[in-house]
Amino acid sequence: MGQAAIMSALGSVVTGLWVAWMLYWWASSRNVKATRRQESTASRAAHLIPLGFALWMIAAPRLPGNFLGGRFIAATPLAMMFGVALVAAGLAFSVWARIYLGRNWSATVTLKEDHELVRTGPYRFVRHPIYTGILVAFAGSALVRGEWRAALAFVIAFAALWRKLRLEERWLEENFGEAYARYRAEVAALIPFVL
Repeated sequence: MGQAAIMSALGSVVTGLWVAWMLYWWASSRNVKATRRQESTASRAAHLIPLGFALWMIAAPRLPGNFLGGRFIAATPLAMMFGVALVAAGLAFSVWARIYLGRNWSATVTLKEDHELVRTGPYRFVRHPIYTGILVAFAGSALVRGEWRAALAFVIAFAALWRKLRLEERWLEENFGEAYARYRAEVAALIPFVL
């Protein structure tokens, strides 16, 4: 198998991982608690549109005018395999977090009926492990794509999730008060011991 075939196969693996993750996300969204408070449609669009745009920037074979089509990393099998490993690890971490969050999960910034503050599993390492996992997967996808547009897509995804995170934090602190303030003081938001 030649290098071009290996690169193509690894790109297909990344696509397959994202598709499998999206199917899991859709299937697991069926069994959640009733919503008590939910962000507005405009607020949701403010993070979903940039995330969708970032995903398109990475996934599209080529952007119009070959926008930012130059490479930031050489297209080597080793770099691509590392990228695939990051995608798999990031998506697996987000699934682990989704399992621990259980019926409290929502795609939007939401407070559920009888909402619980989960601090076990991956939530003992970071307060927003789903976002951490998604960002690690975006970083891996950017490595596999290897073009500057993919690096920009990662930055856009980070900004979108950071915006959503800030809104969630505000709501959680309003709902859980001192318990959430203590959690914030003890556990980093996205990167253990750092951020």
